[in-house]
Amino acid sequence: MRRLLLACLLAASQFAHAEVIDIDNAQLEKLTKSGVPVIDIRLQSEWEETGIVAGSKLLTFFDAQGKYDAAGWLEKVKPLAKPNEPVIVICRTGNRTKPVSQFLSQQAGYATVYNVKNGIKGWIGAGGPVTPATQTIASCKAAKTC
Repeated sequence: MRRLLLACLLAASQFAHAEVIDIDNAQLEKLTKSGVPVIDIRLQSEWEETGIVAGSKLLTFFDAQGKYDAAGWLEKVKPLAKPNEPVIVICRTGNRTKPVSQFLSQQAGYATVYNVKNGIKGWIGAGGPVTPATQTIASCKAAKTC
């Protein structure tokens, strides 16, 4: 019984360090410059409409009907960002990334997850640069990673 209790406490303490941090545009810029990967969870049509933050990894979480495959998505995230490394999650306005960030932090064991609280729309509205998504979409489709 003691061993079971100890194992539960150790597991709980591992996740106690996990956190979701809402970030603004200045923090997004600083973190991307330092090499923290950005996972853009939007739909392909959204990437094409607005462009993307340079260097973003394109990996749709919710489909057009709001459905998702969390386990399948997570398998595609792991090569892009390890659980012990920080990761940034971005969507259109910050609404979809909230539950995805919590999933990464609380269920998938990611230690530090940054949620872009105003999404790509806030980034663009503040004058943040974007790049066309066409080439990145082609690359990730060829590799079957988006």
